[in-house]
Amino acid sequence: MAVSFALLLFFVLNGADGSLIVGGRDAAPHSRPYMASLQVRGQQNCGGALVREDFVLTAAHCAIPMSYSVVLGADSLSGNEPTKQEFRSVKSIPHPSYDGHSNDIMLLKLDRRAQLTKEVQLISLKTDRVRTASQCITAGWGDVGDNNTLPNRLQEVNVTILPQLTCGRRWRLVPITRSMVCGVGARVFQGFCSGDSGGPLVCDGAAAGVVSFSGRRCGDPRFPDVYTRVSSFSEWITSVLNNN
Repeated sequence: MAVSFALLLFFVLNGADGSLIVGGRDAAPHSRPYMASLQVRGQQNCGGALVREDFVLTAAHCAIPMSYSVVLGADSLSGNEPTKQEFRSVKSIPHPSYDGHSNDIMLLKLDRRAQLTKEVQLISLKTDRVRTASQCITAGWGDVGDNNTLPNRLQEVNVTILPQLTCGRRWRLVPITRSMVCGVGARVFQGFCSGDSGGPLVCDGAAAGVVSFSGRRCGDPRFPDVYTRVSSFSEWITSVLNNN
């Protein structure tokens, strides 16, 4: 049965918003020191990556009409870890061409600079394109069972990068542009999910993508996970950071 583009996009974005890792594994404690948890009233909403002491990179669809609590240095969000640093977001800067689908990238300015420690570190940004078949990793505190089950600890999952043409054929009704990168897990129903939105796709130790959208069922290889390609927005990111 045919599905309209608008209806499919509704399913896609609502399926990814607040995504969580399914079919992944516990990350080694504090092995992803750039990870940020974006919270609303103490609840995980989106992920992000610390790219400057006072800036977190995330997805534009994570924008909300209020300030985020941003937690850095965490392994377990519920645990009382002395490594945690908590901030407020004071300015949300989505890409000016974000249209609810493409250009899904945003920078959050924090109310002060993070103190860099072993557990809180910056991540560099990948400035070149990710090669097809590259082995990357994405991480987050999102849904682990596609059923609103949140993890006790940070989860991570391996991601294999797909050719853009293959990704476009599988999505069909959703335009996959050159500013996007697609990936799949090694197994069926393995990938990001609700609550993972905005988290980084890490390739060769650098942030290559930002979690954007997936299918109605998390990790479904028929609809590969889609990330915003960071290298396509290098100039914009540099401009925002230099002007703030």
